[in-house]
Amino acid sequence: MEPIRTTDPTQINFRAKFELTGKVIVITGACGLVGRAFCEAVAQFGGKVVVADIAQANPKAFAQQLSERNNVQCEGFELNVAERKSVIALRDFVFETFHSLHGIVNAHQNKSHLVFEPFESVSDDNWDTVMDVNLKGTFLMCQVLGSSLAENGGGSIVNIPSTYSVVAPNQNLYKGTSLGCPAAYSASKGGIDALSRYLASYWAAKKVRVNMITPHGVWNNHEAQFESNFAQFSPMQRLSYNHEVASALVYLLSDASSYVTGDNMLVEGGWTVW
Repeated sequence: MEPIRTTDPTQINFRAKFELTGKVIVITGACGLVGRAFCEAVAQFGGKVVVADIAQANPKAFAQQLSERNNVQCEGFELNVAERKSVIALRDFVFETFHSLHGIVNAHQNKSHLVFEPFESVSDDNWDTVMDVNLKGTFLMCQVLGSSLAENGGGSIVNIPSTYSVVAPNQNLYKGTSLGCPAAYSASKGGIDALSRYLASYWAAKKVRVNMITPHGVWNNHEAQFESNFAQFSPMQRLSYNHEVASALVYLLSDASSYVTGDNMLVEGGWTVW
């Protein structure tokens, strides 16, 4: 939507700028911790959600629940973001079902199988697995579906890098816990940041806005020692919650952020200010 050319703010319905009613939004990793909150927020603001995730996550069942709960059309799609044919099938499904596309949220990620593996022993296969899902998956989604936005009047893309694409992991955070962060995760997320900035410039004239949300420390029943460690290094002295990340998504997908592109919105409790 073209912004109103005015300097009179009384002509603007600021509340309506945040609405997503009628917009078709594809969300990958949609059944994950943050992905579920993303889907719920978009649906509550009236968006039609394409819930895309791996088959094991049962995205079709979640889409049905989302649709019934919010009285808006939502559809599930079983997706492998690292396979081009699967991403192409998703694009075809979206246009066959909704005949339009307004936003893409790349919330998929992979790092869990490397949490306990030190850098010195990371195998080529494990490195490639993380890169294929995180970075290549985001590339494919932007290329295949993002190109459709560029060809059809624009839209919004939101990618999810990481605090560890902004700063390095503080290894003291993991002391006394079973947790950790693999190098492949940081490297892949750094690539997402660079790709997002490139595309923000590349597609700006096509009215495609490309932005990022960087969450950090999203609570998921963490062990007590990790929560205690985290509080020592965070200015806000606590972990975040997935719903706190989702509020930022509504802004970046909606017309409220009509003059924002290439931005990385840090939802990390001030972690990187120190």
